[in-house]
Amino acid sequence: MTQAPTPTADTVRRLARSLLKDGGGARGGGNGGAESAAGPDVRPVAGGAEPAAWWVGTRHVLRLAPDREASVRHRRELRLRELVRPHVPVALPSSVAHGEWAPGLLCTLDTRVPGGTGEEHTVSAVGEADLAGLLTGLREVPARQAEALGVPRVSPRSLEALRRAAGRAAERLAEADEFDPARLRQLTPPAAAQLAAQPGSSVLVHHALTRGHLVVSADGRVRGVLGWGAAVVGDPAEDIAGLARAVGSPAAVRAATLAGYGARPCLRGLWLARCDSVLALAEGLAGRGPDPLRPLRIRLRRAWEPILLERVTDLGDGDDAL
Repeated sequence: MTQAPTPTADTVRRLARSLLKDGGGARGGGNGGAESAAGPDVRPVAGGAEPAAWWVGTRHVLRLAPDREASVRHRRELRLRELVRPHVPVALPSSVAHGEWAPGLLCTLDTRVPGGTGEEHTVSAVGEADLAGLLTGLREVPARQAEALGVPRVSPRSLEALRRAAGRAAERLAEADEFDPARLRQLTPPAAAQLAAQPGSSVLVHHALTRGHLVVSADGRVRGVLGWGAAVVGDPAEDIAGLARAVGSPAAVRAATLAGYGARPCLRGLWLARCDSVLALAEGLAGRGPDPLRPLRIRLRRAWEPILLERVTDLGDGDDAL
């Protein structure tokens, strides 16, 4: 496997300057920020010893694939975004240029979608309509075309297996005074079976709808969606679950309802999010999770926000719209 060198500001600046020149960045107004004689202003998007994404001025972001597997995902993402773009009402990054930053390792220079993150701004009611348009558009993307680009098809997860694992994790959280396991007992084995994914329901799924991947304006509109490298063809409830952890269960269910999803996928997404959030916090408390505890607690709280739909106790054979 290719050993990636450690990126530094100087190497990133030289690389960005070359890509901006090759990609016609100067014709588009330059890098949009301060530039020294050595090249554009660059800074890491996030902390870490070896950051993989860097802001370039105010208009671009440079992403560096750390290994060959990531390079494959980056190339697939570039093609997938072009397939998705006509179907969704929100902005997706556009590629300005790409190349190799080390032998066999891809780098991509993308436009920066204007706006803050979901961490900075709360999604408004109109923003929920934007999310509904996103879910609707993903359902309209031809799954076969996505698979032809290399997007993997993934089988739906077993909600019953997830329920059992979350139940064990909930007991550990109870010992740490973090969570009441009785809340999870609302999801009984018959209910988990009733909320199994339905055959033939697979669609293109973003699969990483975190607050960091939602570009939200100060007025609460969802202006863009980032992070398409984890996309799969699979269970649409996974994106409902992602939104429940990101913006709260009520907003996620309202958006999914506006997108035309009925009670079963909405409730399935709700319980996927709840079980996942319990498991993630338990892993974090044990020191095995990658994320700090505070965001894990916030995601758990959002996923467990009550919704009116939980009063539905028997979905029957149908899946009527809410």
